[in-house]
Amino acid sequence: MKKPADVEEYLAAVPEPARGTLEKVRTAIRSAMPREATEVISYGIPTFKYGKPVMGYAAFRSHCSLFPYGAAVIEAFREELKDYPTSKGTIRFPVDKPPSAALVKRLVKAKIVDNGRKNKK
Repeated sequence: MKKPADVEEYLAAVPEPARGTLEKVRTAIRSAMPREATEVISYGIPTFKYGKPVMGYAAFRSHCSLFPYGAAVIEAFREELKDYPTSKGTIRFPVDKPPSAALVKRLVKAKIVDNGRKNKK
């Protein structure tokens, strides 16, 4: 996939069912973000920012991923994420089965708090 100019172009290039899954994830992320947040393409993927990057999301050939830009949130939600393959900064899920909207919202809110802590240091 060529680097998209904006989020809409990114999503338009994603085949179903992954596109519908990412739209659900996007809606959940947006609902947990402050109004002043922006959605941009960062590192080639859609990313919500509130000062700093909060949460990115992307589709791949055999899975989709959430990117909370750091390991702290993944570690804090280790038990709730036990059914999803994770790595230091990635949460993977099937192209047709996103994490619940409630879990995505909790991850976003936790990342906003985490970013706030980092700003105070």
